[in-house]
Amino acid sequence: MDDFEDIDEAVEDFDTPETRPARLAIIGRPNVGKSTIFNRLAGKKLAIVNDQPGVTRDVREARSRFRGHDLTLMDTAGFENARGQKLEARMRAQTEAAVMDADLCLFVYDAREGVTPLDRIFADFVRKSGKPTVLVANKCESRAGDHGVNEGYSLGMGDPVEVAAEHNIGFGELDDEIEMALRDVVLTVPDEVIDTTEAPVRIAIVGRPNAGKSTLINTLIGKDRLLTGPEAGVTRDSITIDYVWQGRRVQFHDTAGMRKKSKVNETLEVLSVQDTLRAIKFAQVVVLLMDAESPFDKQDLQIADLCEREGRALVLGITKWDLVKNKSEMSKALREKAANSLQQLKGVPVVMFSGLTGKSVDRLLPAIERVQIDWSAKLKTSELNDWLIEKVQRHPPPAVQGRRIKPKYISQTKTRPPTFVLKCSRADKLPESYKRYLINGIREDFDLWAVPIRMYVKADENPYDNIKRIKGMEPLKENKRRNR
Repeated sequence: MDDFEDIDEAVEDFDTPETRPARLAIIGRPNVGKSTIFNRLAGKKLAIVNDQPGVTRDVREARSRFRGHDLTLMDTAGFENARGQKLEARMRAQTEAAVMDADLCLFVYDAREGVTPLDRIFADFVRKSGKPTVLVANKCESRAGDHGVNEGYSLGMGDPVEVAAEHNIGFGELDDEIEMALRDVVLTVPDEVIDTTEAPVRIAIVGRPNAGKSTLINTLIGKDRLLTGPEAGVTRDSITIDYVWQGRRVQFHDTAGMRKKSKVNETLEVLSVQDTLRAIKFAQVVVLLMDAESPFDKQDLQIADLCEREGRALVLGITKWDLVKNKSEMSKALREKAANSLQQLKGVPVVMFSGLTGKSVDRLLPAIERVQIDWSAKLKTSELNDWLIEKVQRHPPPAVQGRRIKPKYISQTKTRPPTFVLKCSRADKLPESYKRYLINGIREDFDLWAVPIRMYVKADENPYDNIKRIKGMEPLKENKRRNR
């Protein structure tokens, strides 16, 4: 496998209606190189990799095609010997659930450190689960790992496969071992066959740290798929969750909280924010989640402005609504605040709910569906030009330096977001205020609220320009003949 590239797109979905993809979990204690192996097998740099232990916290999934097999790769949190309500204990529970859900496990340990007591505790759990397992001795790029490789036999998982994930060494042998193990995996037929030819609606859930993004997604899908807790900054990677809503495929992207840029100093947080920005870039609809106790913070408005600049449809979600006492008065104030603070996204829907209790969460997906339809809207050129004539007659553009500006033709050139080209005379003189007048008119008259609208003004071509140019060149050609 060649060195992977830093590619932002999700791994292509290769589901087939006959069987589900085999699920391969990459497991081990913290900082043994699981995420690096995950990226190598996926063929793309998806998971955040850092020397700091415990970077991965949630189970991150990616679809891949492996020697004719459909695979769902699962990158898991490092196994910690912790119990109770600590963050490490909740991470351990997620990893154990991933093992039980997997068809095949890659048990990774650090050959340079050798087999540790924590490796033995986790290996005992994996053996009792009965899951087929391939033992991987990572960091074998030098002789320093030879002793650790030999210790791997004591785990009772067969011969360790020697790799150096950071340097892309040993993956040919590892691929062979995975292929051999997959031959014995029996895949079940899915309970419900979903049409995979239709692309899913990609929804990014963004906001400040500890706004309740992971809790909201868990409530929407009806299970504790994502790690949650009172600690700020629990989520680090952007985690993609597949879901089916009313027969339609949906992908939720849980993201790390975004703080003010001046406060983001640590390398790990910088990588997390970059992952969030990529999720926004490739989403169709962004849900900006705000705490009902402190909504419309300056950072919230900056995130909303970023979504508008990226051309994403936006929905404002106000969570922790169960803590609000005077709900009617607060609801009215929030809608007025949205209208005044986000004039570039007039009519943006504001949905109030409690992500923890699930109260009114069912209002969110219909609101997302409406703005996604508007975001993909295509208007007829004839209707647009009839509308333009009416708008110009009602409010003509101001004359500049005593000369009129004449808008002549408008057409929609693309969707997602709706983008228009306006042809007019003296295009460079058309005031921005008049352009905003036309954009707001499109919103109101064609009911395109809450989505960014792009409008480009171009000069109307004069059909006589070419004739004048040709006529102006003729005397020059005659003069050249005379000079000869």
